[in-house]
Amino acid sequence: MSRRRIGFWYRFSAVLVKPPLVVLIKRDWRGMENIPAEGGFITVVNHNSHADPFAYGHFQYNTGRVPRFLAKSGLFKSGFVGAAMRGTGQIPVYRESSDALSAYRAAIDAVERGECVAFYPEATLTRDPGLWPMTGKTGAARVALQTRCPVIPVAQWGANHLLPPYAKKPDLLPRKTHHVLAGPPVDLSRFYDKEMTPALLKEATEVIMAAITAQLELIRGEKAPATRYDPRLVRIEQRRRTREQDEQEAHDEHDEMKARREPAAQEKTVREAAVRDTTEAEHEKRHGK
Repeated sequence: MSRRRIGFWYRFSAVLVKPPLVVLIKRDWRGMENIPAEGGFITVVNHNSHADPFAYGHFQYNTGRVPRFLAKSGLFKSGFVGAAMRGTGQIPVYRESSDALSAYRAAIDAVERGECVAFYPEATLTRDPGLWPMTGKTGAARVALQTRCPVIPVAQWGANHLLPPYAKKPDLLPRKTHHVLAGPPVDLSRFYDKEMTPALLKEATEVIMAAITAQLELIRGEKAPATRYDPRLVRIEQRRRTREQDEQEAHDEHDEMKARREPAAQEKTVREAAVRDTTEAEHEKRHGK
């Protein structure tokens, strides 16, 4: 089988989701010619809004190559959403469990069956202050090097104006434009036939993230920061600052307590000296000195 059929559940979901998307956002979609017409491949997409999976899914659906997203396992459990996720062939991700690798294996199987698997390499909404792509996780690189399938970098921008990151309410007016630019396949051939060490996977992932960023630069008409935002390094720096702050506060508290003790100690010394002088004076008086 060279490509996945769209199927009932995908068509039914499209009937529900596409009309509000058409009403809410205008579309500036480019690069569809870079989406393979046949065979398995993966797309790697930046993530800057909780609304962009729907907006990007609309783009990908219109190419005729429907994507299989990797999504949290909880979405598959029950109700209409669970039925739709299962029916459309999305891939559950079981984090921090014995099934954590099943998503990786399912993605490889899907690609080898001629399907499209969509990866958000950042694995979460970007935390970059300018909403540029962050450092990525290595899952997409693993699948790409294992299958040697085409890797299509896709940048999107505009859903974040409709629903900013972590916002609870959409900003509906004026009508926003969703920009998508799919680039040519990322060349990962220099990583083939090599042991997939953590260092190699990290390097391949950075090549993928650089390709996504380059497409986003074209959309936004500006350059991304020279240094990619790394949440891990930011957390380390935050912990370091917190530790230094705690140490400084402990030091200040010690100094404050010491400053409070010193006048009391001095006053006690003065009282003791006065008592001693009085005792000596009375002693001398009794003995006729």
